[in-house]
Amino acid sequence: MSDQKLIPPFDLEAAQAKVRAAEDLWNQQVPQQIAQAYTQDSRWRNRSHFLQGHSAIIHFLMQKWEQEKSYKLIKELWSFQDHRIAVRFAYEWHDVNGRWWRSYGNENWQFNAEGLMEERHASINDVSIESRDRLFLWQGHVRPSDHPGLTDLGL
Repeated sequence: MSDQKLIPPFDLEAAQAKVRAAEDLWNQQVPQQIAQAYTQDSRWRNRSHFLQGHSAIIHFLMQKWEQEKSYKLIKELWSFQDHRIAVRFAYEWHDVNGRWWRSYGNENWQFNAEGLMEERHASINDVSIESRDRLFLWQGHVRPSDHPGLTDLGL
């Protein structure tokens, strides 16, 4: 599906493609590129952090990945309507001490007419896991198309 079709109002195919595009972008962990998917004045709530604008987003993501090493994310469409999408997600990472975590969350997204995200509200919980319990084991930054999603993994 072309990027041209990833603008609201979303149908099922476009909403699923938008979610996967966001997953792929975040897994590459390039804050400057990620910020380009958001409006210049995009507003975020990420856990207890409230951000607005590209520079705040970039700074936040740089700090995030200084703490969250070996980050691997899976997103799944939960619901959509018109210019809004709800997703659930999980990601695995380890801290600077080598302790592994799986973070579970939900996001609510709102897009402008050009398909840029103008609002992102994220609620996230972290659960400590053992290295042997990791499920997100693909090589590289982008999850392969044949790797199971959250539902298939029982998450």
